[in-house]
Amino acid sequence: MTSDTTGRMLRLLSLLQTRREWSGTDLADRLQVTVRTVRRDIDRLRDLGYPVDSARGHAGGYRLAAGTALPPLLLDDDEAVAIAVALRTAAGGLTGIEETALRALVKLEQVLPRRLRSQVTALQTSIAGIAWEPRGPRADPALLTTLARACRDHEILAFDYTTRTGTTAPRRVEPQHLVASGDLWYLLAHDSDKDDWRIFRLDRITNPSPTGRRIGARSLPGGDPAAFVAARLSAAPVRHRAVATVHAPADQVRARTRNLATRIRPVDERTCLVDASDDSLTRIAQTLAALTAEYTLDADPDVLAHLRATAHRTLHATS
Repeated sequence: MTSDTTGRMLRLLSLLQTRREWSGTDLADRLQVTVRTVRRDIDRLRDLGYPVDSARGHAGGYRLAAGTALPPLLLDDDEAVAIAVALRTAAGGLTGIEETALRALVKLEQVLPRRLRSQVTALQTSIAGIAWEPRGPRADPALLTTLARACRDHEILAFDYTTRTGTTAPRRVEPQHLVASGDLWYLLAHDSDKDDWRIFRLDRITNPSPTGRRIGARSLPGGDPAAFVAARLSAAPVRHRAVATVHAPADQVRARTRNLATRIRPVDERTCLVDASDDSLTRIAQTLAALTAEYTLDADPDVLAHLRATAHRTLHATS
């Protein structure tokens, strides 16, 4: 297929995507070719997997139809920018389809021209949203894209990481998986210096730097990234312990406390355990307040004292 033919087919495909139906004559005029050439190019598109329907007669024409698989799409600059911004927003935790949006974003930004990437970044940084419910730290879509690409390509990554105690140190890891838990994202990686698996919260990662060095994928113990992260998070040390036995199904509780998705464990069909342990007494109180079902609490004395004081202030304010 010559370059002229290829270019003409791309223009033909672009035209078919802009209008529901085209007559063969209109397409021939736009492409400055014969109707016969249009028919041959339509057949080539069909061979490539594009479902182009045609109807004969005076009212006949050509149109793209729904197929069994999604063929490649042609996007103009404005469309590409709009889709990239939407995917970045979704990947940051807005719509509940974060992981799917992230995979699509990696594919799109891999082929996005540099001039359009700057437009996407400018738009993304200019957009703000109002969250009417308390949310955890939002993941940076640009960071998500960088980490997802490193996971996909098995590329060693260097970055600075701030621990829960506030200290920051450089890390060098082999990224393997990204795991979403409510509004929080975690990077599951093999730490090269410690020779062990580690979990990193994305809101604590700064200055990510791909090294260009690629290695083979590692075998994760247990094979399930989400289960691995959930187990590690449940065992992580915290300052204040608080575990609630909730008289409601685990799925129901999980839907209402998204940030604790990895810390809810079913006991039976009607009961589950919610580990609300945290370094912050205020966050523990907020988590327990989000539980709409009856529960009993097993907690440290300082947690119980804080909850009693909070309840007393609330009762005093409403009396």
